[in-house]
Amino acid sequence: MVTRINAPKVAKRATRKVAAVVAPVARQAGGAARKAASDAAHNVSHAVSGSLGLGGHRMSKVDTAWLRMDSESNLMMIVGVWVLKPGVSREALCQRIEERLLQYPRFRQRVEQDAAGATWVHDEHFAMDRHVVLEKLARKSKGREQEALQDRVAELAVQPLDKTRPLWQFHLVEAYQGGSAIIVRIHHCIADGIALISVTQSLVDGGKLPPQRSEQHAHRDGLEGAEDWIADTLIKPFTDLTVKALGAAGDGVVSSMEMMIDPQKGVEKGLSGSVDLAKLAFHAITDAAALALMPDDSPTRLKGVPGNRKRVAWCAPIPLEEVKAVGKALNCSINDVLLSCVAGAIGAYLHTYGDSTKGKEIRAMVPVNLRPIEQAYKLGNRFGLAPVVLPIGLDNPVERVYEVRRRMNALKGSMQPLMAFGLLAVAGLLIKPAQDAMLSLFSKKTTAVMTNVPGPREKLSFCGSTIDQSIFWVPQSGTVGLGISILSYGGGVQFGVMTDSRLCPDPQKIIDEFEPEFAKLAMVTLMLPWGE
Repeated sequence: MVTRINAPKVAKRATRKVAAVVAPVARQAGGAARKAASDAAHNVSHAVSGSLGLGGHRMSKVDTAWLRMDSESNLMMIVGVWVLKPGVSREALCQRIEERLLQYPRFRQRVEQDAAGATWVHDEHFAMDRHVVLEKLARKSKGREQEALQDRVAELAVQPLDKTRPLWQFHLVEAYQGGSAIIVRIHHCIADGIALISVTQSLVDGGKLPPQRSEQHAHRDGLEGAEDWIADTLIKPFTDLTVKALGAAGDGVVSSMEMMIDPQKGVEKGLSGSVDLAKLAFHAITDAAALALMPDDSPTRLKGVPGNRKRVAWCAPIPLEEVKAVGKALNCSINDVLLSCVAGAIGAYLHTYGDSTKGKEIRAMVPVNLRPIEQAYKLGNRFGLAPVVLPIGLDNPVERVYEVRRRMNALKGSMQPLMAFGLLAVAGLLIKPAQDAMLSLFSKKTTAVMTNVPGPREKLSFCGSTIDQSIFWVPQSGTVGLGISILSYGGGVQFGVMTDSRLCPDPQKIIDEFEPEFAKLAMVTLMLPWGE
């Protein structure tokens, strides 16, 4: 049975709701953005009137933005590496994927794009052979096996996934340093990093399967059904999930955000929430202005026009207890200590080329989770981006860690991650050239994308083997050529770097500075006059 929808009426309502979201962007950018806003409204009208993904599940607008963000320089793939001891066989890996990963319907679905967005469609010709691939690394002398693995990860980071198939692949190196290595590639439109950690937890030995749920909400017919779609894809990302996940100040702020989205509800409630609404509006406007008016980064050799090749490097883990001890002594968080080491390592790297870093700082975009962690199994993207400015020009490690702490404290309570999420949601409504123009705001003012993820304290096992190391990188976008990964796992903290080979052909030199920077900070901390 085909549901009949009053298309003109639905399209008119959809256009009004989209305009409310897109209009502020259009006013700032002038004629080009106004045309883009009109195109967005047309796209939504088209989607509501006839392309609601009746053969599958409609992709959210944020996920659509990530799907279309691939470029020759940067593919939107999350790339990860597991080092396992002892090794695992391809048969065991395929069996675990069949039993666990494929319980998430998204990993059996391919993407169909149309003028209004994209739809998840079941792949009738799904074949495990396309998604689990055996790898043989280039020959290296004994002790240099990691270089061969890093080279292969770099090569795979610039190889697009087949968009006619589900957008993921596992690459198994059966024999690696007395065990095995697995390289994982998953397109960002499937899920963000927090959601993929939930997937990881289901794959390991003793992991739990995702909760059973229907793929779609209970369906309503006619106008109500179309408006459900509008609410889910356009309005919800700006309301309860994101506001509550940001820890906004109390129920008043949440209801005030709802009032901004639904004026009729605000009238029904009266003026009781007007003070909260005013505070929220002022906060939102201030943070949106800060996001739009971010100054450009200091020019360094790490920023420029990227090519289409990558380089990858990672270090041995640093004991987490030592990082905690330094943070406690300095009254700083573990995060402050680690970010300070990142700033110090980048500064030291630039010094090796004779570059001056005095007074310089670079901006790194850091993902911020915007969903309740218990809902991570639902996949998709529910995160914002917080701009963290790293003081690479401060040579004194203690001065640098306190400056990082000051800047991180200033970000607490900021709505900038929510604004960034909103931009992605709006970008997903636009035609690709308009989306690219909007998202260039981030890449032009950013040198790096950085993730800092706390993993399990104990090492996990997979198919009976111990996961000895676990590293992953989120993609860089636009012209950003530096990705930094910080992952605490199994009692250690591991740094990984992925770079564009044109901007940074030797990321191992950055990696080699992390441990010395931490050792320097630890030594200076011990030398401080604590007893006085």
